[in-house]
Amino acid sequence: MSRSGVGIANDCVQKYDELKLGKKIKYIIYGLNPTFSQIIVLKEQAADPGLSPEEEYENFIAELPETDCRWAVYDFKYSTPDGERAKICFFSWSPDDAKVKSKMTYASSKDTLRRSLAGLGAEIQGTDFSEVAFETVLEKVGKR
Repeated sequence: MSRSGVGIANDCVQKYDELKLGKKIKYIIYGLNPTFSQIIVLKEQAADPGLSPEEEYENFIAELPETDCRWAVYDFKYSTPDGERAKICFFSWSPDDAKVKSKMTYASSKDTLRRSLAGLGAEIQGTDFSEVAFETVLEKVGKR
């Protein structure tokens, strides 16, 4: 349980393990239930082999609300001169236009979720879409 008293639903870790091990899920979006008492899975999206990595990523970013907070886990694939790479990225999305209660509860509950998800490759924090753009994330994960 987090400092904010928010718990985590059982399927949060189960879905993450499916993403990490099964490679069938491309991303998971987490949020708080309506009473702000539990972290829940809001959406999971299967990988689409018909889309480029950039197109899949744009679909993911389109799921982030402009006026509310979210967490997400994304299987970020990218190319290097040495070949294809992938990193599982944890996103903490807290847009400037989100309500103060939402920002505070998400911020104080983030570690509860993050500690439950073993094997994350990078953490991305965003308050506007430029901070979570494909090229911005690529620059961050490519340095590791």
